[in-house]
Amino acid sequence: MNPSRINWLLSLMLLFVASEAGILVHKVDLLIYNDLQNGTFLTIHCKSKQDDLGVHLLAYRDYFEVKFRPNMFGTTLFYCSMQWDATRHWFDIYTSERDTCTYCSWNVRPDGPCLMESDKSKNSTTCYHWN
Repeated sequence: MNPSRINWLLSLMLLFVASEAGILVHKVDLLIYNDLQNGTFLTIHCKSKQDDLGVHLLAYRDYFEVKFRPNMFGTTLFYCSMQWDATRHWFDIYTSERDTCTYCSWNVRPDGPCLMESDKSKNSTTCYHWN
């Protein structure tokens, strides 16, 4: 076999192993909490381009958790529909372009979701309003 082809295959294999080991891409722990009024149930349905995470019914202060590793191209996207009473919204719950957290905790509130980021270097809260 051609030496340059062997080097290319070895490089590709090393990249794959490093990616799977989390050396190149961090692991994300994403939680979505129902922070609506007490007694209000939240129905969420989250998806990515490759995965449908199913429909989940959350009581007040219950949460849904997803653990994943963003792709190394920086294009990972998870979006969710959120419904309670007669209200329904869609929101990009994780996008590699916006989110850098390894522990991302979302509180779904009547006026919009709030992200509580908790990493080694920072702790912050960012709230968004529904469109």
